[in-house]
Amino acid sequence: MRKAFPKTGLDWAEIKEQLLEARKDDVDWRGGKITGLVYFAGDDVMQVAQDAYTMFFGENAVYSGVYPSLAMMESEVIELTLELLHGGESAAGSMSTGGTESIFLALKAARDWSRANRPVDGTPEIIVSLTAHPAFDRAAGYLGMKIVRIPQAPDFRADVSAMAESITRSTIMLVGSAPQYPHGVIDPIADLGELAQSRDLWLHVDACVGGFIAPFVRKLGYPIPDFDFAVPGVTSISADVHKNGYSAKGASTVLYSDSEYFGYQGFEFDQWARGRYATNTFMGSRPGGAVASAWAVMHYLGEEGYMRIAQEVMHIREALMDGVNRIDGLETFGDPQLTIFTFGSTAFDIFAVADGLSEAGWYVNRIQDPAGIHLMLSLVQKPVLEEYLSDLSYTVEKVRTGRVTRGKREVSY
Repeated sequence: MRKAFPKTGLDWAEIKEQLLEARKDDVDWRGGKITGLVYFAGDDVMQVAQDAYTMFFGENAVYSGVYPSLAMMESEVIELTLELLHGGESAAGSMSTGGTESIFLALKAARDWSRANRPVDGTPEIIVSLTAHPAFDRAAGYLGMKIVRIPQAPDFRADVSAMAESITRSTIMLVGSAPQYPHGVIDPIADLGELAQSRDLWLHVDACVGGFIAPFVRKLGYPIPDFDFAVPGVTSISADVHKNGYSAKGASTVLYSDSEYFGYQGFEFDQWARGRYATNTFMGSRPGGAVASAWAVMHYLGEEGYMRIAQEVMHIREALMDGVNRIDGLETFGDPQLTIFTFGSTAFDIFAVADGLSEAGWYVNRIQDPAGIHLMLSLVQKPVLEEYLSDLSYTVEKVRTGRVTRGKREVSY
């Protein structure tokens, strides 16, 4: 039976009690046993993000004239991000509510720019690696575009030669990821940039995960390849502040190498009784708190703070990768360079290992191609590194020598 709308209201104490009860089965991410989905840089950073969000909780970022404070903060977030990602003086962009919206906006801008400047035959096509985020397919479906997915190279990076062979007269865009989500490797963006330039194509770089950590990891001395506007041929970039920028959820950026391209992102309508309607984003109302949170965290941490966190997270990744690779039968996939890595096995059923870890209280993310366990790391894993590796080693040994249940079938080894 459908729940009835309440006749009378409840007091906050009772509502809070119900909220606490509702979340009792949620994964305890603070305990460190969730190896993904969480971007945690410390309680102090989270408090700044939360307090700034709350200060602008009631403000709507779509009304820049009403809330010039939010317009100023969004402008500064974009300027700082462009500086971080080597945007030139003519580069431009805006904030959005997340990576999916940023990708949607970049595709919309590319489609409309192509219509005006480089019309193609039939449905506009976008060539991506098999590893590219499903948000590209989602956006293309809304926008009347076609995604052409190409199998990745043996090292799990985008296969540039195969992508080149798939270009047709309808192709308008190429996509690279920095890093791609399934395996955590960075696509060969420089090679894609050369291809895009040679064929007069738009190149979008999905740096939603890496945009706010790769630059700092590189400054620490790690060999991170060029992936941003430093690469000739890169037209647009998506980078999420609410991932490794550590702001509150609802904060991403979409950036363009030239303001000309940015000009095709927005929407304007003047045939409305109310008057002219214009917005740079897909969303109408946007939470002002997300803009304020992004601005506040970026200024709270600064380069020094981001580099400190990046160093700690890289140490966590190195310790985990080393521990995984020391366990007989396990192997890391590809050459992950940032906060994501995946591992699997050709010796035993890795999903049985995943089930064993789940039984031990870990929230386990899996990938299917190839079958493996997916880790996305932040400071929340630091206190439980040894516990995870101990449980992983114990579970692998059980799978290797015993009988375990995976799904509804029993597996023997």
